[in-house]
Amino acid sequence: MNPTDVRAAITRAHQQEWARVVAALAKRFGDLDLAEDAAAEAFATAVERWPADGVPPNPGGWLTTTAHRKALDRVRREAKRDAKQLEAQMSYAEPPEPSDPPGPVEDERLRLIFTCCHPALAMEARVALTLRLVGGLTVAEIARAFLVRESAMGQRITRAKAKIKAARIPYRVPSAADLPTRVSGVLAVLYLVFNEGYLASGPDTDPVRQDLTAEAVRLARLVRALLPQDGETAGLLALMLLTEARRTARVSPDGELVALRDQDRGAWDAALIAEGHRLVRERLATGVAPGRYQLLAAINAVHTYAPDLAATDWSQIVALYDRLVRLDPSPVVALNRAVAVAELDGPQLALATVDRLGDQLAGYHPYHATRADLLRRLNRPQEARAAYDRAIALAGNTAETAYLTRRRDQLPAGDQEAGEQ
Repeated sequence: MNPTDVRAAITRAHQQEWARVVAALAKRFGDLDLAEDAAAEAFATAVERWPADGVPPNPGGWLTTTAHRKALDRVRREAKRDAKQLEAQMSYAEPPEPSDPPGPVEDERLRLIFTCCHPALAMEARVALTLRLVGGLTVAEIARAFLVRESAMGQRITRAKAKIKAARIPYRVPSAADLPTRVSGVLAVLYLVFNEGYLASGPDTDPVRQDLTAEAVRLARLVRALLPQDGETAGLLALMLLTEARRTARVSPDGELVALRDQDRGAWDAALIAEGHRLVRERLATGVAPGRYQLLAAINAVHTYAPDLAATDWSQIVALYDRLVRLDPSPVVALNRAVAVAELDGPQLALATVDRLGDQLAGYHPYHATRADLLRRLNRPQEARAAYDRAIALAGNTAETAYLTRRRDQLPAGDQEAGEQ
């Protein structure tokens, strides 16, 4: 196997097996630091050995066994011999019998998410820690999702793990009574994992990571099965399905992002759209005021209902955003609302709203990309070019960078007017 294939196999194994390895170690040793470090050491060993030895027939099994050995080596070095670790040392190849009765959550990775989302942790810490331990995202990727510095995010994750250890928060299946109070953090985690997959960051990363979107959808279905009456769980699943339905039309064969207005709607997944629409209708039929995820799902339902961009009911989308702003008055929601306003009332009105968000979203590349598009539509090419430059500098997705670069390069030079491209 050539080096390129080996690197691809390692990348694929990391995407598919990281959460399983960490979850297995966390269950065995009850120590998240140990689980993460041993998993990381196992993958580092794979990077060293697989190019020479070849990719093993069962990469996940190889990584899990190697990680267990790394963890046991550390236990021996540090002379930590509690009963659980001694049991693991004697028979790490076979899982020990669970000491607690089975709970409502049967998936190891979902158990790990609920552990990371313990109420003793601040909400932001729960999300960040789970993205790291379950999603396998780097600290830099998580920092980008939170719009904070990488060093600050690293400290946040370290403090979260330290608090879990100090408070002796157990790795265990949550009881049915625990689930309602724990689900909001889980939903936030799944949404960020899905978003990272749908528009992945990093220069060496596929622009769309189906492994992450598929995993987020799979886990959202599990949470939905656990809490079938929870509106926000249903809303998040609907939002993911309606977004995932457009994935194959999201990136061109040349690796460039395809904007919504240019996507081939015939390539959208009709089955996923139908399922998402059904969930949205079911929630509307309850008469209960919708939450954030339900409103986002309803917005996406309007988009996916329209046969083309011209047929989109922008007034309904703006009305839904008005409701969302009351629930979540964040600058990102205001920015997304402005995009809809531009379609309904024109770019001039939208630009006035966007410009007021500049101080809050200066480091957020969609802000600059949105502003660049509005300036282009208003025939202000020099300002548009500067906004595109800033968006390109901040964007971490290769497909999006290619799209923004092409749009910038299509702008006329000097003060010539720039019409629709």
